[in-house]
Amino acid sequence: MLFIIALIGAVAAFFIYKNAKKYNIKAQATFSFIGMVVALVLAFAQMFTVIPAGFAGVIDMFGNVSDNTLKPGVNFVNPIANIVKFDTRKQELKETMNVPSKEGLSIELELSLIFRLSMDKVNEIYKTAGDYEEYLQKIVTPNFRSVVRGVTTKYEAKALYTAEREKLENEIKAKLSAVPEMKEAIVLSTPLRQITLPIGLKNAIEEKLKSEQESQRMEFILARERQEAERKRIEAKGISDFQTIVSQGISDQLLRWKGIEATEKLANSQNSKIVVIGSGKDGLPLILGNDK
Repeated sequence: MLFIIALIGAVAAFFIYKNAKKYNIKAQATFSFIGMVVALVLAFAQMFTVIPAGFAGVIDMFGNVSDNTLKPGVNFVNPIANIVKFDTRKQELKETMNVPSKEGLSIELELSLIFRLSMDKVNEIYKTAGDYEEYLQKIVTPNFRSVVRGVTTKYEAKALYTAEREKLENEIKAKLSAVPEMKEAIVLSTPLRQITLPIGLKNAIEEKLKSEQESQRMEFILARERQEAERKRIEAKGISDFQTIVSQGISDQLLRWKGIEATEKLANSQNSKIVVIGSGKDGLPLILGNDK
């Protein structure tokens, strides 16, 4: 529209300038010439459009939408076409909804949809919804709610308090990405922000989880004690086997020889007084000694 106005202004200024030159009206000729130049520059500028970083442009030529999208930067366009810009940066949609669980319980969830628009498909958004707000209201929000409710029916309420919570988030993301109407959006994540359960149910779940954790702890303790008992049994068996081997390997002759060696050492000791009292068992003398 601005291109047409500028072009009309340039033509009008040209005729005024020509008429002023004919009648030698210098002031009028000067101002009309300047006006013509400005109008031409303005009209020429409409042949280019600047798409900011993080945006994409859609070309609408009197209702005919181009299949090509404009990328960030300076783009040469038809000056009479309408250029619609879409934000393709990361967006967040926050929703609070009541959803059913596998047990049929109603749970209040506060969760977000983190997504961005596909730069190559914003023209499809323009064709089907018109603009971003309409696309968000008519396409994204209804599908997001529907998928969340469909997924939560597969999980028990306690799953929202356990490691299955991450599994639920990933399933919501996967299901939403597969929705045909959402092909223009790239789903990045669907984090659960807050979970609100009825007080009685919440307490019951917490008690159940606490009991399960205590049971797991006791199982761990019992397993550890069984391992310790097995270790002690093996150790005792080893000691018993060692004693058996040693007892079988020591003969009477060896014991008598060791006794003789001990007697010699006592006899040679400087600090002992040796007294021999008869004969002991196996013919060895009984030795009594007092330190000085």
